[in-house]
Amino acid sequence: LMDLHDKILLRKRALIETVNDELKNVCYIEHTRHRSIDGFASNLIAGLIAYNLLPKKPSLNIDIIDKSRIIA
Repeated sequence: LMDLHDKILLRKRALIETVNDELKNVCYIEHTRHRSIDGFASNLIAGLIAYNLLPKKPSLNIDIIDKSRIIA
């Protein structure tokens, strides 16, 4: 059996993979050889702006309660 903390981390990894996939395929941020640092920066900034304008973004709403801080 898996610990609850490990399950939460696996869910976060899935969320990160989903965001990376959207950035690469929807917003067209790709690992290419840019001819200048300006071209790289403009491609990256344009992709991040496009991602921020997406109407539906993946999210993970989990509140982690630290059991050591709870006073009985």
